[in-house]
Amino acid sequence: MKVESAALSALPGIRHAFFTREGGVSQGLYAGLNGGTGSRDEPAHVAENRARMEAALAVPSGHLLTAWQVHSPDCVIVDRPWDERPKADAVATATAGIAAAVTIADCGPVLFADPIARVVGAAHAGWKGAVGGVLDATLARMEELGARRENIVAAIGPLIRQPSYEVGPDFIETLTGLDDANARFLIPSARPGHALFDLPGYIAARLTALGVGTIDDLGLDTYADEARFFSYRRATHRNEPDYGRLIAAITLV
Repeated sequence: MKVESAALSALPGIRHAFFTREGGVSQGLYAGLNGGTGSRDEPAHVAENRARMEAALAVPSGHLLTAWQVHSPDCVIVDRPWDERPKADAVATATAGIAAAVTIADCGPVLFADPIARVVGAAHAGWKGAVGGVLDATLARMEELGARRENIVAAIGPLIRQPSYEVGPDFIETLTGLDDANARFLIPSARPGHALFDLPGYIAARLTALGVGTIDDLGLDTYADEARFFSYRRATHRNEPDYGRLIAAITLV
């Protein structure tokens, strides 16, 4: 039902999960633990799946909080369940019993924790978010709550990895145009003019540059592991009409 970061699991007073697709009630394209309220799955199935995640995290009903993700650089601070989801791609909290969470299906889920200040956060970091500043914003919001970057542990969960992530000339031009050094995250693919992009490597480098104390990468590929993970790109390659969403969440005990 879930995989965990050894670095986060070692912290006192923190509970987290990178939920897999295993252990849910959804059927068909969404088979398993689909947590995506934005998917076209049966709402009752999604609600039951999310209730199971809340039970696994030991948070009250309605306290697994995901924003309305729009590939933005924005992070919101939350201290209670919201009436209407804000548009943002990261959530931070210092309130026990709130599960800061993101939905993903190839983009990078990054969970953050400062066990000393007791502040946690979750970020949805696809390439647009990672380049655009969602990691920066998450750390800034956590600092507003008292966190210190050198005390933060960040874990990179299941996401699409370099062997599965082919990008085209426009992407290559955009990425290297931002910084020539970004070429190190690209290797040639079989197609001329295309490359394979190392998203987790890019995220880890950004976190290091931002001063995060500890970075743990779980090394899991959503595209390659169909039994455990949903994948937007895999669904697209198969011309499927929709896809399930995975949830990554972290809470203060």
